[in-house]
Amino acid sequence: MRRNGGLMVVHPAGPKKILNMKDYSIIKINFPGGIISPGNLYNILVAAGKASVQQVRFGLRQQLLAEVAAPDMPVFTAELASLGIHYETDADKYPNILSSYPAAAILSTHGWLTEGIYKDVLDMMGTPPILKINLCDANQSFTPLLTGNINWVSSPQPHFWHLFIRFPKTNTVYEWRDLIYTNDVARMSKHIEELILQCAALFYDNPDASGDDLYNMVQRENYISKQAEKPVAMPVFNLPYYEGLNRYYDKYWLGIYRRDELYDTEFLKALCILCLETRIGLLCATPWKSLIIKNIEEKDRILWNNLLTKFQVNVRHAANELNFQVEDNCNEGLALKRLLVKHLNDNDTRTSGICIGIKTRSKSEIFSSILVKRRALLKIGRLELFYVYDILCAHDFNPNERTAMAFSKGNPKALLPEQLRRAILAACNQQGKNINLAEKRAAAKKQKTITDKVNRQRTVHQCMHCLTVYDEAFGEPDNNILPGTAFNTIAESYQCPLCEAEKSNFKEITVEETAIA
Repeated sequence: MRRNGGLMVVHPAGPKKILNMKDYSIIKINFPGGIISPGNLYNILVAAGKASVQQVRFGLRQQLLAEVAAPDMPVFTAELASLGIHYETDADKYPNILSSYPAAAILSTHGWLTEGIYKDVLDMMGTPPILKINLCDANQSFTPLLTGNINWVSSPQPHFWHLFIRFPKTNTVYEWRDLIYTNDVARMSKHIEELILQCAALFYDNPDASGDDLYNMVQRENYISKQAEKPVAMPVFNLPYYEGLNRYYDKYWLGIYRRDELYDTEFLKALCILCLETRIGLLCATPWKSLIIKNIEEKDRILWNNLLTKFQVNVRHAANELNFQVEDNCNEGLALKRLLVKHLNDNDTRTSGICIGIKTRSKSEIFSSILVKRRALLKIGRLELFYVYDILCAHDFNPNERTAMAFSKGNPKALLPEQLRRAILAACNQQGKNINLAEKRAAAKKQKTITDKVNRQRTVHQCMHCLTVYDEAFGEPDNNILPGTAFNTIAESYQCPLCEAEKSNFKEITVEETAIA
């Protein structure tokens, strides 16, 4: 068994044999878009069991992560090869394609981007990409939009996508000028990836990378596109409660989260079998390191409750805990998360709508409204000493925006929980301002609607011959009739300025009726 936070691990096959952590490797298996069939996952878990793997994790990019002892590696890799499963060992050369498919139909119910469209695009992707690709619905905030290098965000126009390029190893983000058609998303992703890798000096690890240069290099005539009418509006972040058994339409979905990020393989195998028995064809791994099972029938609810009870799996964690993002395979980050969650719970701090990230590695990408970033005050070669923590905040505390300001820098660990609480209070104040602004806009819109309705009911006089309208609000300055002059006060000799019909030929009607006419 692995001892959390420790440096030594007991090998399951030999209780007295102690292995150092360096004798373990991480096997990574991508689930493109976060989608995996229960049959395939079951076979992977059986292979893991043959290699004495008792627990697995899910990663930030919806992939499966298994820690395997060196003596068991040949067994596991041979089993995966026989299954035709692509994997990487202690590497991430081919990062998983991230998508908001897990949210479709349950956490994102508007718009044209359906589960079938996700599958079509993923099927067209072909060989695994080298750069990070995100496929996201703009109507949801459950899945991060811009944590990839090639980020596709659905537009309001059906089957067209906004594109954001975040150049590798930089925080430089470029919004593409055109909308791209669904059927060209995969091909254009491959084309852009090839250009970035071929011109690495221009676009890779270069903070001055030019999006316009890349745009001009792309052979745009080969793709169906249209000019974007306006820049995309990033959705306001609102993390839904993604645990538990929840109803949608006439079915249920189940969200499963583990606070230590470890999922017992026996539990997952039983889950896969229940999916197959109840005709559920797909499972979803989320960017929050949780699982979502959709399409659960009413008659099968008791079976899922029994499964959770049998394996003592809790699905009602506090929102304070669910709102955290921690790097993959990071015990230091999880330990810090536990410390911070305890302080927030003790102070009954509200974190709804706020995503808190913990970053302990220099090049990791963490989705967050508020980022806790660890850094060493002293470095001797690879040895880091005397850690302190910076608290950084995204623009308007929206995690789909880039980090914009430092809230507090150089905090020792003892002061960090309280400083984080204060940052969260600042975020809540910003939320209050956003709510007030939204309420003012809604009130203005309502008032405009009322004003428009009153205006439509306002009366004018219309010539029955040529339909010319006399509106006393404007008068007829060309005929020396000033604005505000009532029609009944105009001389009886008045004639229609267009057809010269007499005043008696004008009829009083509403503005709305003139519009209909």
